[in-house]
Amino acid sequence: MSTFQAPKGTYDLIPPESAKYLAVREAIATPLRNSGYGYIETPGFENVELFARGVGESTDIVTKEMYAFETKGGSKLALRPEGTASVLRAALEANLHKLGNLPVKLWYSGSYYRYERPQKGRYRHFSQVGAEAIGAEDPALDAELIILADQAYRSLGLRNFRILLNSLGDKECRPVYREALQTFLRGLDLDEETLRRADINPLRVLDDKRPDVQKQLADAPLLRDYLCDACKAYHEEVRELITAAGVSFEDDPKLVRGLDYYTRTTFEFVHDGLGSQSAVGGGGRYDGLSEMIGGPALPSVGWALGVDRTVLALEAEGVELQLPASTSVFAVPLGEEARRVLFAKVTELRKLGIAADFSYGSKGLKGAMKNANRSGARYTIVAGERDLAEGVVQLKDMESGEQSAVGVNEIVAELESKLG
Repeated sequence: MSTFQAPKGTYDLIPPESAKYLAVREAIATPLRNSGYGYIETPGFENVELFARGVGESTDIVTKEMYAFETKGGSKLALRPEGTASVLRAALEANLHKLGNLPVKLWYSGSYYRYERPQKGRYRHFSQVGAEAIGAEDPALDAELIILADQAYRSLGLRNFRILLNSLGDKECRPVYREALQTFLRGLDLDEETLRRADINPLRVLDDKRPDVQKQLADAPLLRDYLCDACKAYHEEVRELITAAGVSFEDDPKLVRGLDYYTRTTFEFVHDGLGSQSAVGGGGRYDGLSEMIGGPALPSVGWALGVDRTVLALEAEGVELQLPASTSVFAVPLGEEARRVLFAKVTELRKLGIAADFSYGSKGLKGAMKNANRSGARYTIVAGERDLAEGVVQLKDMESGEQSAVGVNEIVAELESKLG
């Protein structure tokens, strides 16, 4: 065994399990690419202040979970705990919002880092696919993103997930609710840290998962009762558009996402087969985030879906993904001349886009055929000196067990025809 192991709360993705993660990422990305979203990739670390301002200094992410460090040059950086602030920073830095085509629609995929107690479905290093639509205030945009996430999950075969939907109001109506909520919270038996959080951002207290806190919040005032007419109309249009698209959702007046930047539309995807870590993704509108990090007013909306938790949700439902075989053809040479000839044929097959592998090392026929079986290849090419002297190779169908001689010069065309 190696001296080293993966750090606590992290994991390695290795074959064949890693193929599931790639398939999930691709399934989530496909509807985004088909809807005008371009790919963006940002650094794994950013200026720590970007997250303090954007995510919120009162959030657990910033106060307890962020991996922050100081460089040799004195810069204070943090491993990214989420994707939205980084993507918006990159879009502003590149002036994408000035190109005249708003909204700027971007999608991304990557690893994120939070220092928290590891458990199933909650890791210190985790993978997400996200999407952001920057620079437009339009209920259709909010609806589009929810519909695309629903489409991605259903394309994977997931059925037992629920979409929770709420509105967090805006700068016009939220202050009135904030005051009412703070007054309510001050009358509860809460610890000092929670009361301090209530003074900074009382909506964060509603997101507290502790049963004793949730019990006291049963009669908390609901934001929907304080929404202004504009926010009510906006939210109703989002609901109507989602419904018209045939996407089911549940109104959840207590839904509060854990980041400070959300306004108006907020939503979460949950799967009841995952236990306490039931959220598989979520997002919402963040109209004021650009200004928080020093940019112009750019109303925006987005989401992030957890790849790790989506894989767990698939397993909970017993969904087996139809994954393409990593190898379609496996070549087994017997002798040096056969090695030279079959290696050339494998190279030709690969150029044609056919997944092909080769028996490397000095293995006998029995050992090489075991490797062919393990590879999952549909066909195996076997050739020895006698075969080559006759100008043929042996083609074996690994499913039926049938074997036939095929001309050396015809084998590539034959396999191309069989594999379509």
